Amino acid sequence: MITSSRLTLAEVSDASGRISDIYAGKYAIDRDDDWFLLKLQEELGELAQAHLRLSARGRGEATEQDRADEAADVLCMLLLYCRRFGIDPDAAVRRKWLSWLEPAA
Repeated sequence: MITSSRLTLAEVSDASGRISDIYAGKYAIDRDDDWFLLKLQEELGELAQAHLRLSARGRGEATEQDRADEAADVLCMLLLYCRRFGIDPDAAVRRKWLSWLEPAA
């Protein structure tokens, strides 16, 4: 159980994995390689939908909580995708993004 007020990326990743296992078992979902990418795309679409609704460019209404919930879904699905394919998100972010903060040699 997570008790700290701030979550690390590793904690979110581990919890997402456990929750995904529970969800897949409950609904008999076969999570093959494609499922992880397609589910990430689905969640990104739902985030886009909430964004469009909040900016009055989509049908229906949304709240900031809807946007936050969909962003959480995208984050967790991305972490699940990384787990599935053995990607270390911490190492990848350090290599791809944080290297820009290092002084040029």
